[in-house]
Amino acid sequence: MQQLEAAIFDLDGVIVDTAKFHYQAWRRLAEELGFAFSERENEQLKGVSRMESLELLLRAGGITDLTEEQKEDLASRKNEWYKEYLQTLTPADVLPGVADFVGQLRSQGIGTAIASASKNAPLILEKVNIRPLFDAVVDGNSVTRAKPDPEVFLQAARLLGADPACCCVFEDAAAGVEGAVRAGMRVVGIGDSGLLARAHLIVTSFEQLEPVYLLNHIGIAGHAGGEASE
Repeated sequence: MQQLEAAIFDLDGVIVDTAKFHYQAWRRLAEELGFAFSERENEQLKGVSRMESLELLLRAGGITDLTEEQKEDLASRKNEWYKEYLQTLTPADVLPGVADFVGQLRSQGIGTAIASASKNAPLILEKVNIRPLFDAVVDGNSVTRAKPDPEVFLQAARLLGADPACCCVFEDAAAGVEGAVRAGMRVVGIGDSGLLARAHLIVTSFEQLEPVYLLNHIGIAGHAGGEASE
């Protein structure tokens, strides 16, 4: 059995709940454009790039006649609102169980990385003060293709010097789960099992996880030798 070399984490909705800020900003933009935008519709925007998210939003509102310049302007306005909301983040916003779980992995010699579609990842990590927990960060500033393309995960594995087949990804979005599967990695879905069906293991929070439990449920052995046992 292959050994676990690296754990790769999405950021929004996995490490810290910034999904609510994305939704608030997209909903504000939709209201200015004259239509309502629901939380269910917002689920489609998780894990994809800003411009792809805008296209999905505009499609939901039946808006098809904007120029590229107008779209860029709308995306920039949404991002400015989102960054305003991010200023309220503190270390207390790190989701329950995350810091302990990541720390346990690192203590076992397992590499850790952030793999996020967000170009605001550096700001978020700074606000919640958890950058030291991760050996590498790959975000929307350093990739050219958005999830479900596997680029962000493969780049994280390269930075960690890990074989993709020996990596486990933690994701809360269907696009991210699909990208990790395409990268040939094991995937733990964090959240709704109905939306994350392709994940190898699904939990509702990191409070349900510890390294031994993880290794016993994703079909991969511990980093330092031997299969884990409960």
